[in-house]
Amino acid sequence: MGVGCGIDDAAALIAARGQHVERLLVGIAGPPGAGKSTTARTLAARLGGVVVPMDGWHLPLADVQRVGRADRRGAPDTFDAAGFVAFVAELRTLETTCSAPDFSRVTHDPVPGAIAVAPEASPVFVEGNYLLLDEPPWSRLERLFDLTLYVDCDDVRRRSALVERHVAGGMSRVVAERFVAESDERNAALVRASRQRADLVVDAGW
Repeated sequence: MGVGCGIDDAAALIAARGQHVERLLVGIAGPPGAGKSTTARTLAARLGGVVVPMDGWHLPLADVQRVGRADRRGAPDTFDAAGFVAFVAELRTLETTCSAPDFSRVTHDPVPGAIAVAPEASPVFVEGNYLLLDEPPWSRLERLFDLTLYVDCDDVRRRSALVERHVAGGMSRVVAERFVAESDERNAALVRASRQRADLVVDAGW
């Protein structure tokens, strides 16, 4: 099981590790709404580097709707997992600029080519729910990262933040609360089971 620490300790360890490699690749996992994106951005602001969110590999909303999985969007099978793993593997090459998609919370779809990762970029912070999941193809990720973090936080606040995120994205509060309870929390339980695989457990601080 990963050692628990705060954001300052995590930043110090990442800085130390980064002195010995051309590119430090840091995976940041955690349940929906835990603060993975905020943690990644905070670390990048302190240490430099680039943040790549796994959310860019969401399958298009139309595709998810077509197969009847819109009510479970965010589950592992609603991502292009193979494409995401292939991209993380590409980050290890350092040969060319890698182009990553981002995710729009306005259109609720991936935005191709939104993030550029130059060959000299380091650290690269890859954040997402399923980076530590012990099932293929996700299980290939663990050996690609130099360091893995699991972001932990208070579940009551996390669920409340998720509801507000969905409301801001256009859901009614009733629908948002139901989606969190019936979908996000099922995903959170799956992610929580991977917690012990992280090198560090980081307190989100809220």
